[in-house]
Amino acid sequence: MVPAMIRGMLYDDLARALADAAFELDVRSADLAQLTDEQLGELLPAAHRVDHIEATPATSRAALAVRHAADERRPRATPDACHRLFEALAERSRNSDFGVDLLPGVAALARCTDPWPDLSGPARALTESLLERKSVAHPYALFLVAGLGDDDTQRAVAERLGEGPVAQAEIDVLTGFTPAELLVMTELDLVNTYVEPESTPEVWRRLADLPAYVDFARRALEAAADRADGIGSGEIPYRSDKAFTAREVAVLGQAARVALLRDEDWLPDVYGRLLPGVAVAPTPARTVPSQALLYELVRAAKEFPTPEAVTAIRTARSVTRHAGVPKQLDKLLKKVEAALAQRTEVALRLPRLGFDESGVLRRPAGDGCTAVVTVTVTGTAELTWEKDGRPLRGVPAPVRRDHGDLVKELRDLVKRVDLQLATLARALEGGLPVDTVHRFDRWRTELAEHPLARSVVGRLIWEIETAPGAWRTVLPATEDFPDAPDDAPVRLWHPIRADAETVRAWRDRLVDGQLGQPFKQAFREIYRLTPAEEETRLHSHRFAAHLVHYRRMRGLFRARGWTSRLLGPWDGGDGDEATRTLVADGWRARFSHAFVDWADDDPVASTDRVRFDQRVDGRWQEAPLVEVPPLVFSEAMRDVDLFVGVTSIAADPDWSEQGPARAYWERAGFADLTETAEARRDALSRVLPRLKIADRCTLHDRFLVVRGDLRTYRIHLGSANILMDPDDSYLCIVPSRARTPAAKIFLPFEDDRLSLILSKAMLLAADSEISDGSIRAQIAGGVRQPRF
Repeated sequence: MVPAMIRGMLYDDLARALADAAFELDVRSADLAQLTDEQLGELLPAAHRVDHIEATPATSRAALAVRHAADERRPRATPDACHRLFEALAERSRNSDFGVDLLPGVAALARCTDPWPDLSGPARALTESLLERKSVAHPYALFLVAGLGDDDTQRAVAERLGEGPVAQAEIDVLTGFTPAELLVMTELDLVNTYVEPESTPEVWRRLADLPAYVDFARRALEAAADRADGIGSGEIPYRSDKAFTAREVAVLGQAARVALLRDEDWLPDVYGRLLPGVAVAPTPARTVPSQALLYELVRAAKEFPTPEAVTAIRTARSVTRHAGVPKQLDKLLKKVEAALAQRTEVALRLPRLGFDESGVLRRPAGDGCTAVVTVTVTGTAELTWEKDGRPLRGVPAPVRRDHGDLVKELRDLVKRVDLQLATLARALEGGLPVDTVHRFDRWRTELAEHPLARSVVGRLIWEIETAPGAWRTVLPATEDFPDAPDDAPVRLWHPIRADAETVRAWRDRLVDGQLGQPFKQAFREIYRLTPAEEETRLHSHRFAAHLVHYRRMRGLFRARGWTSRLLGPWDGGDGDEATRTLVADGWRARFSHAFVDWADDDPVASTDRVRFDQRVDGRWQEAPLVEVPPLVFSEAMRDVDLFVGVTSIAADPDWSEQGPARAYWERAGFADLTETAEARRDALSRVLPRLKIADRCTLHDRFLVVRGDLRTYRIHLGSANILMDPDDSYLCIVPSRARTPAAKIFLPFEDDRLSLILSKAMLLAADSEISDGSIRAQIAGGVRQPRF
């Protein structure tokens, strides 16, 4: 407890230092913790009055320390202190070429101890000064302050901010707001929607509680969709990227977040019109009505995703003709889908779209013809045609001639169903680190028995708590549901919670029944903390010191919901940490990597340590690895293993660079297997006996050994690189020259590297029949030797 006398002495010294440039005071931010909130609030006006160009270094440091402490503590202020603060801000605004920040004044009003004082004089002066600037940094704070002046001042600000019908409509709403409601709006001035927030700003929830703004959000978005429709029909003249003003884009982004947060039932139709409408020109031009609004609406969906918003984004991506838009949408869409997985109250919602209980939709097409759309057991939709009950090979000619719109509608429906099922699968997989739990009654009716969703849900393993502490495992596609209370918890099974025997049994069951899962579950890799990681305590080197194709790895970052800066040979581009937030903002993984050099036109990066942070009291704090939940640790490390395994130069059969990179290629290309490669080996052990080449294949240590007619080959199960007996010479087969067996061979999960290994095995088992001259020459002996 700091004695009042000491607090008083510090306060007096600070007050003198801020007022008298000749008084030297060496103050640190830590010293200000001794002050009460009231004392700090009293000092704030003087701190803002200090001119940092003319002030002494000591006075400037004291002023900055007070202002920084006020930003941190947000102290209460008396009406007199508020008045003096606004006078100080007005004076600084008149004397500064750089304008002034209104937010400290607004913050003081928000915590004023008594009714606000008369601020009309300084409010008018502040507003007039800021209106002379080219841009408005804090529009809502400016509108609030202008209202403290007079009607003319507020009208001038309204005219400046009302750029476009949507922005003007918002101004009309704000005019009727109370001071308390306007203070909520000023919180938007601190939100930058272009920067991914560490957590969801609370202002959106407070904004969603204002009925007048909720009503405005609907009117604004519907008006925007009507404008997009008008541009598309030609009723409104088209100008590329000019459909909405910058202010309208900002306002519509806010309206979208409010509507998405509230999950308004009218929003899917509006988003379904608006996003495609601003993504494609009404002319053959490869332009769009508004890239800015398109991306802002997608960023809004990233913060508050819904399945319908994802569908609208995918539709916009499919119709746009702009060369750069699809790439940007793909990048953003990955983040939207990752966020959707954690918004469990809406993530698993799927419309039935007219399908019957068996997952079939039938539409008559005249002349005895019927269109049949079927959701298959593999989780895709198929469109077929019948005539008088008999299947046809393609679209009947009369239907193509007389019902072209129906054909297009149904083909679009197939695409829509496929997209929704793909989104559902990603959402379910994204929920694994969260250990998402559902109510049994909702899970049964909305997922397991849903005519569309069950094609995905039925092929996954689930756990149902039939009694307290008693979990029953079920595979819906092959068995009935157990008896359980309606509110019984249901979650996805994860192998990290099972013993090795149970995992083996599930893997055998899936392969024996040739039941492919929508994502890797039974064969999912498990990453447990190692003794070395317990020793390093705060970081893991498990995937450090690898050389990777940087562009490919950064693409995987985006695909798996990780965020990173672009690296390259420029200032600040030498290194970064890719990050992914897991478990509803509770944990964050960080993966360090650095730019190394160029290999021809391909940038190469090196990998480094993995760290974890936990959010404590709203801030990230680095956590010891032993404190990271095992499921979070395993899922994050699985992603990093994927990044390294897929993009390592060791898996590049064409790598020809020499020096240290070559030494790494030769070492890592045949190294010990990672967890991903071990899962691949386990799958091969089950698949190989079913193949025609089974008698020519053997799994040995890190390799699939294939006996050909001419030689015996060892295919590494991690990199898919090949060595030839008896001299360990290297055989280069680029993927395009290997046959792809995926269409003929059942695989329990999708894995490009597994497919490549099997392709090479099938090719080499019949090496005497190979026609490719390059491969034959290498087998005959004309091949470079790896140096081990």
